[in-house]
Amino acid sequence: MIEALRSDEIVRKLGGRFKLTALIQRRLRELIVDGARPLVERQGRTDLEVIIEEILQDKITPDYSESGYDPAPSKKKR
Repeated sequence: MIEALRSDEIVRKLGGRFKLTALIQRRLRELIVDGARPLVERQGRTDLEVIIEEILQDKITPDYSESGYDPAPSKKKR
């Protein structure tokens, strides 16, 4: 599972390593500190492995609502 971090697929999926790292950190906090339940079966995997699988299965995505950042701005017609 951690092998997914070695490929650029997951980095491209989120738009960069910083965004990937921020999402992992946020989700780790949810799982460890806040006591959130994993969105995929744990099957003996570590928290990091669970998070990577959640990302690969599109169960979690970055939330830009508070920042006002629009990762996919709409194209204006002329």
